[in-house]
Amino acid sequence: MRNTALKPKEKEIISVLENEVKPLLQLHLGSLDFVSFKDGVVAVRLEGNCKGCPLSELTLKAGIESVLKEKFKDVTSVIAVE
Repeated sequence: MRNTALKPKEKEIISVLENEVKPLLQLHLGSLDFVSFKDGVVAVRLEGNCKGCPLSELTLKAGIESVLKEKFKDVTSVIAVE
């Protein structure tokens, strides 16, 4: 997570990631870090077993993106960054 001041929407997104998404990823020894939210796009950094996993794109789109789109109407997509 970045060190700069977070906007309220970023805090809400991080809360969902921390409380709903991360526990599921941790079941498979994976994790993620929030990187940014800009123009509807949430950027995350996949960690642990999720990083480089052949199913990480499915996890990203069908899992993480689906959850965030359901919670936040202004989230249009989720991308993984290095």
